[in-house]
Amino acid sequence: MSAERAERVRAERERAEREKRLAAEAAAELVAGGMTVGLGTGSTVAYLLPALARRRQSIRCVASSPRTRQAAEELGLTVEAFGTLDHLDLTIDGADQIAPGGWLVKGGGAAHTREKIVAAAATRFVVIADSRKPVDALHPPIPVELLEFGLPVTLRRLAPVALRDVPRSPDGGVIADYHGDVGDPARLAARLAATPGLVEHGLFPPDLVAEILIGHGDSVEHRTIGGSSR
Repeated sequence: MSAERAERVRAERERAEREKRLAAEAAAELVAGGMTVGLGTGSTVAYLLPALARRRQSIRCVASSPRTRQAAEELGLTVEAFGTLDHLDLTIDGADQIAPGGWLVKGGGAAHTREKIVAAAATRFVVIADSRKPVDALHPPIPVELLEFGLPVTLRRLAPVALRDVPRSPDGGVIADYHGDVGDPARLAARLAATPGLVEHGLFPPDLVAEILIGHGDSVEHRTIGGSSR
């Protein structure tokens, strides 16, 4: 890699990290004392946790992964087992892809099953991202979590799909990626969900999403999608 290209890559990486931080800090401002808050997983959420801790509010959190729980607790945030709460006021999480209509792809960190449960439990699901995440149309890979039982059959029915060389999910699921054409996300989501042996897929529908905060340079774009869970 030439020195010029290396510098360009470094600058782009720094910009993306700055945008993640700005989006995360904007989302932290949506949290008020007394709220129950769902915490997502990933590099953008890593900026959210210290932003929440700095606000020193009395909130009760649920984490979508063991690593998020550990990081939140180390910062002094109160994290409870999800079984103690049946509703969340707000969930904040990142995304791997964001389509114009509000469809998301999540699961790059292999936590999409728990992330979807935590998102669906919230009255308001807010997505935070940097400017690289919006896309004209969703594209593969689409993360999936699969049962070990009958795995070869499930893989054949889902083809084209490839196992990912990562640890099992916190619930013991096998992580893989669907590599076929996405086309209509709703149609693909229905097909994936109907496949026996599939635990959950990484397509998140617009009706789950209330708002998307995207860092652009030194500002944050707010997109209202309007979805909420009941």
